[in-house]
Amino acid sequence: MKIQRSTINIQESIKLQASRKRVTLNAKKYPEAIWVDCAFHEETDNHNTSYHAFDLEQRTAKFGEAIVRFSKKVPRDPANDRLINQIVGCGTSIGANYLEASEGMSKKDFKFSICRCVKEAKETKYFLRMIAASEPPLAQEARDLYREAHELHMIFAAIFRKK
Repeated sequence: MKIQRSTINIQESIKLQASRKRVTLNAKKYPEAIWVDCAFHEETDNHNTSYHAFDLEQRTAKFGEAIVRFSKKVPRDPANDRLINQIVGCGTSIGANYLEASEGMSKKDFKFSICRCVKEAKETKYFLRMIAASEPPLAQEARDLYREAHELHMIFAAIFRKK
């Protein structure tokens, strides 16, 4: 098994052909990450396996990272400290709950963890709105993160309904 590593400029959407598998990165979602050094996939002997360009585990991890970077830009004061703590907690727990759901032992465990993902995504949207109101210079970045939180909310809500 060989891990392929590459450096990617995320200023624009990039499509890479790597050992018969296509990887697409969207720069509009995470513009603050200009250069990323990442492992794309592991080569296996079976070349017929499908590879998702942006799987949910990776997407929630990238979102959590973006939330942490965003929270560092919010000025510290007593009101904002509470918002910062909340946004980091709920924004990063979406991915943690998804990982827990994927390891669930039963359908009930899975559904409960996915329900937590839905709730945390909704809470993230709420606190992004509060930070945008509190700090108008950060409103545009908060809106971009809000859109991603909304998409995650819709994805997890659909998974919850179907299970």
